[in-house]
Amino acid sequence: MTPSLYQERASNVRRTWVMMIGFLVFVIAVGYGAAWYFDSSVILYVAIIFAILMNIWAYWNSDKQVLSMTNARPATREEFFDFYTVTENLVITAGMPMPKLYVIQDPAPNAFSTGRDEKHAVVCATTGLLSMMSRVELEGVVAHELSHVRNRDILLMTTAVVLAGFVAIVADIFLRMSFWGGGRRDDRGGGNAILMVLAVVGILLAPLAATLIELAISRRREYLADASGALLTRYPDGLASALQKIGGYAAPMRSASHATAHLFIGDPFGAKPADWIDRMFSTHPPIKDRIAALIGQKS
Repeated sequence: MTPSLYQERASNVRRTWVMMIGFLVFVIAVGYGAAWYFDSSVILYVAIIFAILMNIWAYWNSDKQVLSMTNARPATREEFFDFYTVTENLVITAGMPMPKLYVIQDPAPNAFSTGRDEKHAVVCATTGLLSMMSRVELEGVVAHELSHVRNRDILLMTTAVVLAGFVAIVADIFLRMSFWGGGRRDDRGGGNAILMVLAVVGILLAPLAATLIELAISRRREYLADASGALLTRYPDGLASALQKIGGYAAPMRSASHATAHLFIGDPFGAKPADWIDRMFSTHPPIKDRIAALIGQKS
């Protein structure tokens, strides 16, 4: 079991970085296409500067924003003893600083982690998860979330979300400027009509493509955190059992939001049929596929 988990972890790291590099190239291409179409390099420069500034802001403030959006509150050791002691044992094993612990008052079993690095990490769980899980299952969930922190998933996903937003903004600017006819390149002056059509089509489809890439990165990070968490506990069955309970709970979280859905260990909108459309537009891979990967079976 251990060698296969190590191999999956290494494979997921490579695939994630390949997708992130491809995403950055895609973003630059979209900005360049818009700048070429309107014959103004200012559009590209402004968009890139805006994306960088948004990334910096999100990196430093994402934890506070997410905790506020999910109505999370600090978890006390007295009230959530198992949550505290399980986390303490795991961070000692992993050689990590103790993260801040938060809880969400919600019967749906779920959890997430946030924070810009290991020294500023937060692990948050719902009261439903804490009441439903055995100690071994809770260890699997917390190990999964600590793996997100150690793997720097928050930084990668923040970057992906901001870049997807950047593409949407460029596309919106393009549509507004096209509607008013401002600054468009004049093909009569020698511009290439085919390139112009490709630029228009590319920018119109860019938001959808950016979102699909963002979701693909999110799903890949879940597989990586599952594998890393299993390596930390040395007991993948614990996390597999926890995922089974999370996937079997059909009701959505009270504070479910598309803005934070990718952070949770399970889909906060509840269980749904895993057809090809759901697979494409979901922030999470199907629970059964994650369990199969953990226990070494083919889905």
